[in-house]
Parts: sequence; structure tokens; C-alpha cells
Amino acid sequence: MSNTGMNMRGKITFYEEKNFQGRSYECMNDCPDMTSYLSRCHSCRVESGCFMVYDRNNYMGNQYFMRRGEYSDYMSMMGMRENIKSCRMIPMHRGQFRMKIYEKENFGGQSNEMMDDCDNIQERYRMSDCQSCNVMDGHWLMYEQAQFRGKMMYMRPGEYRNFREMGMSGQRFMSMRRITDMC
Repeated sequence: MSNTGMNMRGKITFYEEKNFQGRSYECMNDCPDMTSYLSRCHSCRVESGCFMVYDRNNYMGNQYFMRRGEYSDYMSMMGMRENIKSCRMIPMHRGQFRMKIYEKENFGGQSNEMMDDCDNIQERYRMSDCQSCNVMDGHWLMYEQAQFRGKMMYMRPGEYRNFREMGMSGQRFMSMRRITDMC
């Protein structure tokens, strides 16, 4: 298969034990509940594409971004306390990126439109918080701390009126990064 064909679809393989041992499960798209395939998961290999993995079913709980590479013991490598329970393939977006961020829920308060990465919304836009957003183009990662650190949330195109309703209670986002085809 040609290299370009592989880049269009992602492929991740999960293993029950560390160092790619034990039973495995190969995934090439979204999987809302991995427990039916593996009782536990301690390592994984991303062969192509990028994925978000979650420590709860149905894309809930803490989220972690995984690009191409080997994760022989992802729990210690990424500071995860729980097993991966669901995963989502991130489609590669070519073209412009656009997102409007809002200080308050339901698109209230100060707003700013972004087309590139922002390592600190407080410094760039004088915004103290971001509690809702509208992703017009592209796929983004939002981080709770400046400089792309802390807990993260994957944002696909769509309207996000209230992060708290998405299981992100008490969480604020201070930096945003585009997910490009540099995976």
C-alpha cells in the first residue's frame, strides 16, 4: 500500500500487557467501548494517524492525544491512572483552521477568532477564561494550562456551548493547538 493511502486512515493496536504483550486489539476507527475486546490495556502502538484515547467509555473522562509511535507502558509515560476504555480516530484536515473562543458559557462575554495555535489566551487576547467555543474548520486540542500543558480536550467542528456539560467541570482552557497532518 502506498504511503499516502496509509496516512488517510489511522491504525492503532492496543495490548493487554506492557511492552506489546498479551492479547491485542487493532483499531482503525472510533471505538466507544474497548472492554468488550480487552479486559485491560497497558501498551499500544500507533502505526499511522493520530488518536484520542479516553479513560472512560463513550469518549468520556480524561483524554490523551497519541501520535504515531510506540507506547510500551503508556500509563507511566503519560501519567494515566486508568486503563484506556475508548478511542477516537482524528481525521486529518487539510486547509484552513478557524475557531471562535468565548469567555463565558453559551457564547457570552469577550470573544476572539483564532486561525493558528495560541499558547496563552490571557497574554494574547487578555481573556481570563474560555468556557465555550465554535469550531468552524479543522480539529483542535484545548489545554487547561498555558504552553499546551495540563488536561486536554479534543474539539471537532461544531458548537460547544458549555464545557461543564461535557464532563469538564471546573476546567478552564488557556491554550489551543491545531491538529495538523504532522502526526
